[in-house]
Amino acid sequence: MDNDRKEKTFILLKPDAVQRGLTGRIIARFEDKGLKIIAAKLVQVTREQAEKHYGVHKGKRFFESLVEFITSSPCLALVLEGRNAIKLCRRIMGSTDPMDSEPGTIRGDFSLDVKHNLIHGSDCPDSYAHEVQVYFTPEEILNYRLELEGWIYYA
Repeated sequence: MDNDRKEKTFILLKPDAVQRGLTGRIIARFEDKGLKIIAAKLVQVTREQAEKHYGVHKGKRFFESLVEFITSSPCLALVLEGRNAIKLCRRIMGSTDPMDSEPGTIRGDFSLDVKHNLIHGSDCPDSYAHEVQVYFTPEEILNYRLELEGWIYYA
């Protein structure tokens, strides 16, 4: 991808992030890197949404525990936009296993274990396209410009 092009990514702050009061600190890390929030909402994930979101894992031994956890408490769903947003967000998040996450990443600094790893983020454009429609309608995703963008994209 051209380094000056923007892309969108889906982020879900999981029940443990909400329950531990970490949502503001996590969002700040993305904004500090120049990513723009273009959609956000607090959601009580339904079983139907969870099964659709994690459909790729259906039939695996851990599928049911994923569904139970993500539906156990509210989550904060976000769409972020920015330069190389998917790759950048994945780096900010850190490895899925917090034991493998570097200090300075969200999971490296705050996660307790693999199940309670605070955050989900799209891993590629196809995942984004699938995941975003589980939680947002097209009308809920805003298109606006921050003055900061001129400094980031040199437009």
